[in-house]
Amino acid sequence: MLFAIYCTDKPDSSQIRAANREQHLEYIKGVIDRVFIAGPTQTDDQSGMNGSLLIMEFNDKSQAEDFANHDPYAQAGLFESVIIRPWKQVFPEP
Repeated sequence: MLFAIYCTDKPDSSQIRAANREQHLEYIKGVIDRVFIAGPTQTDDQSGMNGSLLIMEFNDKSQAEDFANHDPYAQAGLFESVIIRPWKQVFPEP
């Protein structure tokens, strides 16, 4: 089952993101077979990152929550909020 994980950074937290970026990327690479899409959201002027959007495959929501809670970004306190919801692909057709 696919889950959308939408994370919003705390205000003025670009230093936390930068300091933990490599660990975060390695964490994602460690489960790359579960990744449908992943990447940062950006500010309106595209000058910086302000969150993350991942669509990933998990057996259930608790597994997605466990993954999100152990993300180095989450462990470092980067996120103001994390929303996890089941996601269904419609287009392009799977």
